[in-house]
Amino acid sequence: MGRGVLRLVAFGAYFLLHSASFRPKIRRMEAAMHLCGPISKNLLLLTAFALLVPGAFAQAQASYDAATEAKVKGIVEELKLDPPTGGKAVAYLVIKNGEDKVQIFLCPKTFLDEMGATFAPGDSVQVTGSKVKQGGADVILAREITKSGDTVTLRFTDGKPAW
Repeated sequence: MGRGVLRLVAFGAYFLLHSASFRPKIRRMEAAMHLCGPISKNLLLLTAFALLVPGAFAQAQASYDAATEAKVKGIVEELKLDPPTGGKAVAYLVIKNGEDKVQIFLCPKTFLDEMGATFAPGDSVQVTGSKVKQGGADVILAREITKSGDTVTLRFTDGKPAW
């Protein structure tokens, strides 16, 4: 989705800059535009990018909703990292609750490491979090996760990340 949004923003800015109706008709303004044309064109493109892209990314990310908060118990099947290699990995758990598999969004991997929390297949966990849709899939945004009597707080009660 990110690349599509960037292409749309770039196309929109290009269209505005090269549209005949956008160009000023007054000679003095045309002369002024030609003096600083590349600078103003880059500034307009940067402004369009700065205004449109953050809103598109904000829509793509699910936010914590206390109204959908629930507790789920299960057995850890897998700890996933996204991306699996490289920087700024985000940690997800896949837990099995009866016959159902549930995907749990935890936090950035670095925060999990700082907290000293580890999860391995077969661990029994209880998760308190908000049920949301992300990318068409059901996901739980974890607020707290308990394993062997130890609780790790990932979000505050208002849903804001602790990291």
